[in-house]
Parts: sequence; C-alpha cells; structure tokens
Amino acid sequence: MKRWSLLFFLLLYFRAAIAEDGYRLWLRYDKIVNSTLLHSYLNQVNTIYFPAGTPVLDAARQELFSGLEGLLDKKIPAGDHASGSSLLIFTKAHTPLNLSAPKVKYEDLGKEGFAINSTKQGIIITANTDIGILYGVFHFLRLLQTGQSLEHLAITSAPRIQHRILNHWDNLNRTVERGYAGFSIWNWHTLPEYIDQRYIDYARANASIGINGTVLTNVNANALVLTKDYLLKVKALADVFRPYGIKVYLTARFSAPIEIGKLSTADPLNDTVKAWWNAKAKEIYQLIPDFGGFLVKANSEGQPGPQSYQRTHADGANMLADAVAPYGGIVMWRAFVYSNASPEDRFKQAYNEFKPLDGQFRANVLLQVKNGPIDFQPREPVSPLFGAMPKTPLMMEFQITQEYLGQSTQLVYEAPLFKEVLETDTYHGGKGATVARIIDGDLHHYPQTGIAGVANIGNDRNWTGHPFGQANWYAFGRLAWNYELSAAQIADEWIKQTFSSDTLLVATTKKIMLSSYEAMVNYMTPLGLHHIMGTGHHYGPAPWITNAGRPDWNPVYYHRADSVGLGFDRTATGSNALAQYAAGMQQRFQDVHTTPEAFLLWFHHVPWNFKMQSGRTLWDELCYRYYSGVATAKTMQQQWNTLEGRVDKERFKQVQMLLAIQVKEATWWRNACLLYFQTFSKMPIPGQYEQPGKTLDYYKGLRFPYAPGNG
Repeated sequence: MKRWSLLFFLLLYFRAAIAEDGYRLWLRYDKIVNSTLLHSYLNQVNTIYFPAGTPVLDAARQELFSGLEGLLDKKIPAGDHASGSSLLIFTKAHTPLNLSAPKVKYEDLGKEGFAINSTKQGIIITANTDIGILYGVFHFLRLLQTGQSLEHLAITSAPRIQHRILNHWDNLNRTVERGYAGFSIWNWHTLPEYIDQRYIDYARANASIGINGTVLTNVNANALVLTKDYLLKVKALADVFRPYGIKVYLTARFSAPIEIGKLSTADPLNDTVKAWWNAKAKEIYQLIPDFGGFLVKANSEGQPGPQSYQRTHADGANMLADAVAPYGGIVMWRAFVYSNASPEDRFKQAYNEFKPLDGQFRANVLLQVKNGPIDFQPREPVSPLFGAMPKTPLMMEFQITQEYLGQSTQLVYEAPLFKEVLETDTYHGGKGATVARIIDGDLHHYPQTGIAGVANIGNDRNWTGHPFGQANWYAFGRLAWNYELSAAQIADEWIKQTFSSDTLLVATTKKIMLSSYEAMVNYMTPLGLHHIMGTGHHYGPAPWITNAGRPDWNPVYYHRADSVGLGFDRTATGSNALAQYAAGMQQRFQDVHTTPEAFLLWFHHVPWNFKMQSGRTLWDELCYRYYSGVATAKTMQQQWNTLEGRVDKERFKQVQMLLAIQVKEATWWRNACLLYFQTFSKMPIPGQYEQPGKTLDYYKGLRFPYAPGNG
C-alpha cells in the first residue's frame, strides 16, 4: 500500500512538474508535432559549426543547442570544421577560411543585425557582432517554432530603433505601480549573492524579441537605489543580462543629492550638485561599465525636478547627461508633465513646456513622450510633440501593462494600438511624416533613437498575470525591432510558439486577439471618450467623479457631458489644443463632420442628436458602440470555449475564467456609463438592447479596496 501511495505521489509530482503554467513564455521548444516537417528539419540541421568563446556567443550557443534538442527531439552534434556542417554560425571577422564568403551586405546589418541564408554549403547565420549572432539564433529558432520552411532562406534583419527598452515601475519594497502580475521580480533582499533563474529567463525572453535595455526601478524614484549597497545588487543583475545584450538603466530621483548626498540643494546649475552627480556616475560605471544611463520623471505628479529651482527641464536633463556622457550613457527625460496650477487644458501642457526647449538638450538626451497627450487611455490621438521637436530626439513610451485597458483580468491584444500610433501621419513637413519615421530618426536624423514600454511583468508564475499579457510584451519587442510587422503576423508567431501550430487553434485565437482591442475601446471609451475610470486604482468606470483632488483628475473634466451634448472642444472655439498639431492634422480634426469618429469626442463637444456616419444620433451611436463591445467580448468567450482539448487544461481553464470576468466587467462598463450619460441626454436606451439590471446609484456605490496596481 505504501508503495502505491509513493507512486501516486510521484505521478502527481511529475504531472505538476510538466504542467503548462506559462512560465516558458514563447520559448517552449517542445518537439515539433508535424512529422513531415520534423523529418525535413532533421535533414537540414544535422551538424552545427558554431565556435563560441565569448559570454554572448556562449549564451547564443547554449540557446541554439537546447532549443534544437527540444524542437527536434535529438541532440544535434557540433562540428569542429565548417565543411561538412549543415548549419554554420559566425561573425564577419571569423568567417571560416575554407568557406566561400557569404553574399551578405554586412554594412546593412550594423551592430545588432543578422543575416540568415540558405547556401550550397549549408544554412548560414552571420552578423558583424556577437550580439547580432544571438539575435540571429533566436530568429532561426522562431522559424522552426512557427513551422517555416528552411529552403531558400534569404533574411536580412536589423533593428529600426537603437534603444529598445522596458520600463519597470517596480519599487524597492517589491510592490509594482500599475502592476497586475504580483510583486516585482527583483528580490533586492537576496541580491547580489542569490541569482534567481527567473533573471536569466527574463534576459532570454527579452533578447529573443530584440529588447536591449531595462530600467529596473519606478519613475516615481527612490534615491536609495543609487547607494552603494543597491548598486552592488544592480551590478549583479547587469552581469546576468550582459550576455544577452541587455543594458541596465536606473531612474534618478532629482533630489538624490539632498536625500543621500547630504547637500542642501539639488539645483542643476550648482557646481557642488554637478560634482555630486559626476562622482555618482563614475561610481556606477566603475561597477557597471556598460550602464545605460538614467530615466527621469521630474516636476510631475509631485516628483522633484529643476523647476523647483526656477530652472528648465533642459537644465536638469543636461546636468545628468554631462555626468554620463564620458561613459557613453544617455538620459531619458520624460515629457509626462502637467501642473494643477495651470488653467490650460492638460492635453496642451507637455507641448507648452517642451516645444520652446527644442535644440537646448545635449545630444545624449532623449525626450520620452507617451503615445498620447493625456495618459495611456484606451485610444488617444498621438501626442502633438511628435514631429514638433526636430532638434531633440523623441522616443516613444507605450504602456504594456494594462492600467486603463482592463488590467490583468481582460484579454486585450495591444499590437493594434501600437500600430495605430506608429502609423499615424503627423504631417510635419508634409504628408508621410509618420510617428514611426520620427522616432526611428529617419525624418529628423536624430543622433539617438529609442522606444520604451512600461512592463507588465511580475513574479506570477506566468510572468504577466493574464496569459495573453505575454502577447503584449512579445508584440512590443517585435515592433520595437521592426515596426513594419503587422499585428496579425505577430499574433500568429506568438500563438504558434506559446500554444501550438494547430490550424484551428491558431485561426480562432488570432480572431480573438485581433478583435479584442476595438471591443475594449467600445465597451469602455467609444467615440473618443477618455479618462472616465475610477479614482486611484483606475479599475472600472466612474464618469461621475468630481472630487478627485484636482480638476484634471476628474472624469467630468474630460467628457464635459451636459444637456446639450458630450465631449471636449479642443478646436479654436474651445481649448484650441488642436493648434499644436501640424496643418494636416488640424485639417483632419477641426470639423466635427469630418473628424474620424474614433476621436470625435476628443476634439468636439457634440450634440446628443448629432447625426453620425451610420445615420444614428450621437446618443444612439454611443449605445450601439457600448453594446457592440460587450457583444464582441461574449463572442471572444464563445470562441475560446471551442478550443477545449486543443489547449492544455491549465491555461484553457485560466483563460476561460478570465474571459467570464471580462464579459462581466464589459457589461459593468456599458451599463454604468450609459446610465450616467443618460442623465444628460434624457434619451432612452433603444429597446432592441438588453436593459441594465441595476440602477446608476448601484454602480456609483461600488467600492474596490482590493483593486491592485497602486504600488
């Protein structure tokens, strides 16, 4: 009896050990199920020539051999010579002597690019640098994971943007501001001695999608991270990440010279303050020679900054830039600033503060601009700063974590949002001045280029809370490398690597993903509504809030509902924020009749009986959009249910439960918002729709003390 009990325990342990809990992300490397494809790959990859010897090449070599062993269910031997090997990997400087030089334009690859080619001598992965080889290896493994043919390969790939960075909003006490996947993965208590395997797997995952930098700490910064004890911990992480091409950055609290330096001032023009930052930079670079630099949030939402000393943002950024410049470091200065003291439309404030400073920043300063002018709303017009500062490198800041997009209870695939922003034409200098061409330096020839994503990563076993949150991390990296990829292509890659290549599973899951973003916009903030969520936690609808402590934290400030209509007039008859855009953008939005309906209420106060393109009134269209969003959420739920048996039980059930929550929350958003706006429109919800089962007072009375994300 004891023997059977032991066997049963071991069986349970074994099943638990191989459970699909999402930890492996898109790097699962499971055996290829398609026997024909597997046989083909085994014929084409049977011996590998891959001399290593550096930490980066060693990491790439280990990834390749372990990946191939999993995918092909066989250990592929390494060859000592290029001749006779079917897969050959080398940098330009180490091209094998007995090999015909590959027909590769190495000048097009730069420092990080790679080429993969099928030749008579075998499949060749080559690059100028070791890190290019690492990226090439990950791309090659992706080809196998997604079932691509290895015949006639002629791939040349190089990143379009230089700095591709994750911003962690992680606090030193391991809470995560706007984090929905548990606590911070950085265990400061056990660092530097204890290196969690998760740190290595984090680096692998980022390198696989081309991310080359990570900001470890919250933009609402704590100066303690700049002290010696913490810098030793940061060094330990930097040492782990370095073989994967990832630089470490830190957020710099502007008042650090006072808080940890015992100075009486943090004035950026004070010589003692400059000397303190110079010494601090030297200390950091002695420990971490490839330290990336600083990210700074200053004079925003209570954070200290140069304006406390009547100095400009350029004064503050330049002081820090001068400190890291001798070591090749950069400063990313956030443009997310707005003042309660200013009566100006919050939409306009970042432009008003930074546009006059164009050309005053050091060459190693990048201005980090959120994709829209307010704050990561479900849909925003692009920030008017993009294109308006030709002498100052502007880098994009996206939010991967879903602060305003349903948090971790909702499946919302963000690639369509990212693509919509990157493809927007700003019309600066004429047609074709897309946001992508601005941030990649093509339009204004920036000396530095960058893109950042606020990470959705925590210590949940599956990294991101919602299993589909992984797709947003993946999509950000892939688009940061090549913004010309489509949302559908990225979804296809992610599904095949994360779940399987089952045809029905891929097609159905892709439908769910590609419909999810527009559905969320419709059941939360259709037609250009924005900033109507709950106070503090930002969980759920609360368009009625009027007591959030400052006018521009209140939803009523933004939607401006009254008996006449709905929306914020930002044309010349209102706040005139529209004037901050180039003429082509102004022309697009200035007329209520021609403004794209997706942004209608961003720029116009529209009468309730205004006739929309559908022929419906604004009120009826608002109802239609809200109900349409909920209907799509229900369809997503039904589609997922058809995949039972095609997805492993653990993840199938997890997503199934979360989709049930999503339908419930979508319905809550719809009912609460329509009941509230109905108090102004005085119009009925059309009879063909299911009527709300609760009153407006019920929704107003809901409280969420348990909502995550405040840090």
